Amino acid sequence: MPAPVVVAVAPGSAAARAGVAVGDEVVSINGIVPRDVIQYQLLVDDADPVLDLIRGGLTQDLEVPKPAGEPLGIEVDSALFDQVRTCDNHCEFCFIHQLPPGMRKSLYLRDDDYRLSFLYGNFTTLTRFTEADLERVITENLSPLYVSIHATDPDVRSDLLGNRRGATSLRWMRALLDHGVEVHGQVVVCPGLNDGDVLDDTLAGVFDQYPELASLAVVPLGISDHSNGARMRAHTVEEAATVVGVVHRWQERFLSVTGRRLVFAADEYYLQANLPFPRPETYEGFPMHEDGIGMARTFELEFTGELTEPSGPRAGFFAWVDGAPATGYRTPPTPGSTPVRVGGRRDAPIGILTGSLGAQILGPLVGNLSRDDVRVIEVTNRFFGGNVGVTGLLVGEDLARVLTAQPDGHRYLLPDVCLSSGRFLDGTSPDDLPRPVEVVATDGIALRQILVPATTDQMVAS
Repeated sequence: MPAPVVVAVAPGSAAARAGVAVGDEVVSINGIVPRDVIQYQLLVDDADPVLDLIRGGLTQDLEVPKPAGEPLGIEVDSALFDQVRTCDNHCEFCFIHQLPPGMRKSLYLRDDDYRLSFLYGNFTTLTRFTEADLERVITENLSPLYVSIHATDPDVRSDLLGNRRGATSLRWMRALLDHGVEVHGQVVVCPGLNDGDVLDDTLAGVFDQYPELASLAVVPLGISDHSNGARMRAHTVEEAATVVGVVHRWQERFLSVTGRRLVFAADEYYLQANLPFPRPETYEGFPMHEDGIGMARTFELEFTGELTEPSGPRAGFFAWVDGAPATGYRTPPTPGSTPVRVGGRRDAPIGILTGSLGAQILGPLVGNLSRDDVRVIEVTNRFFGGNVGVTGLLVGEDLARVLTAQPDGHRYLLPDVCLSSGRFLDGTSPDDLPRPVEVVATDGIALRQILVPATTDQMVAS
């Protein structure tokens, strides 16, 4: 098992004081070889941990004096030190199967590892979950977890996953709930396969068998031009409206019986069906914000000043762990690591770069400012194609195409959700774009601070 490598040491931290250096390999902690960053954190949380390090090919023991609970102060190069548990399902709708060729190798990794579910919010189908995994989740309180349900009918679920174990693996979700583990579920709706009556049956199954779920996200199938799924297609407008109707009916049933709505439809359904977004309070705290549930409403509240703090997803485990960076397709933007290029005068006209779905949300909000010098620039995603319209999947190739046709000297705002470690998914960076861009946080508060001067806010408040 490869040892984790130190990639950063916080200045002034316990590790820095003890002499831990970038490049050190952490072989063991207190004589125990950690399997992953979860076990690692539990070990380094103790007082005065002893690190067995390899530095320059030589082994040395290094005691790190510190009280229990004080952060060690290092970052390692991966979250899992043993082998990642890869996915053995064959889902036609899996987006990783739909990636264009020639991208970074790590982007094509399909995991089905409950540890990555806990660490990053990845969804697991539980088809590779075991009794030993259940024991560890319970013993170490690895909560919350995120489970791909898709259907509660065993035959339908097995067909959707392309795996016969899909018919029985939800028994593990029942066991997790029985032991008090917080579980969030997801249903990816594939038209003609698990929508309509099947979706209705799935929500009935959740109502009967898994009412303790923390939340259930109903999301549309994302399909790129590189999909080989013969049965996969995008929703029609009518189908999107039907999904919203089914979700709303079940929300009322859950609310009347359990006191909460539990199930929510993705923002994309409301956009596609030309339906208004639900009231903010109906999202019940936005538990599935990261899954595209309520993003539009929270952005609106942030942009209009009704929320004064960004309302993004809960930080979870990495709010306190000495972290390891996420890798692969789901890698989030890293605060402070995004390069910023400033183009144009501060009073120059502003163009806001966004995907096709983001343009539908931003357009009305920006229009309400009555500013002729601010425009929303919709960037069609030709790199992935299909119905891919989320801003987070924009790549440099498409941005460059659009920016080439834009005037020089303007200010171009780019949401940081497009970038991971300063790069787009196609491997390019903002430095490769034909116009300078300003990378800004992907929330309504950051955009408002740029577009609405403080004096204007004060005038409105008075």
